[in-house]
Amino acid sequence: MGILEGYGGAIVWGEIAILVIGGGPTGVELAGEIAIDFPEKKVILVHRGSRLLEFIGWKASKKALDWLVSKKVGVILDHSVNLGLLSEGIIETSSGETIKFDSYFDCTGKPIGSFWMKDTILKDSLDIQGRLEVDDNLRVKRYKNVFAIGDITSIPEIKQGFYAMKQAEVAAKNIRLLLGGGNESKLVGYWPGKPVAFVSLGRKEAVAQVLCFTLCGRLPGMIKSGDLFLGKTRRRYGV
Repeated sequence: MGILEGYGGAIVWGEIAILVIGGGPTGVELAGEIAIDFPEKKVILVHRGSRLLEFIGWKASKKALDWLVSKKVGVILDHSVNLGLLSEGIIETSSGETIKFDSYFDCTGKPIGSFWMKDTILKDSLDIQGRLEVDDNLRVKRYKNVFAIGDITSIPEIKQGFYAMKQAEVAAKNIRLLLGGGNESKLVGYWPGKPVAFVSLGRKEAVAQVLCFTLCGRLPGMIKSGDLFLGKTRRRYGV
């Protein structure tokens, strides 16, 4: 049994815990919910990066880390685990230490599921990351009648549902225009949105980055953690 001085105090390797793998929004939100709903449980979050939530600014990242630590979550940065070596509730980290756990959650990012497109007419429209290149009107490059929105596109912005919905509105307008025989010069353009991100922390709090401002606590939590934007989405689409 060894001891590692991680965020949240000394973490005793060998102590049975709930293990969360990955410090992106999914891992941070899950670790936070477990810590709030089951405060008697030991939670350890392991992340291979040097900070949590690397897709947003370091200030928001630090606020999320501080919040997790305040809820007694052990956060281990610059470490990774090999799920292929998983054995009877024990897993080994990249530094050779072992963690005992009664359950684990893999919240690491997954590769873009676009490999199948390499065998389609869209193969020449994929960039080196496997995303579809689109023009300002959200048409897949090299095609005038094929549109793409969401995570699959190479648009340089945070991949979130909020932006995908805005892209969908632009794509829908352009598709209707073309189907109606409209002139291509009237196609609507789409430009990457300003960086806006909300990550829930437990049931009632959140950390938010809006442009160059960072907030943490109940106020951003009221915006997202209340219903995870479900109410707003339902009202928007009448469902």
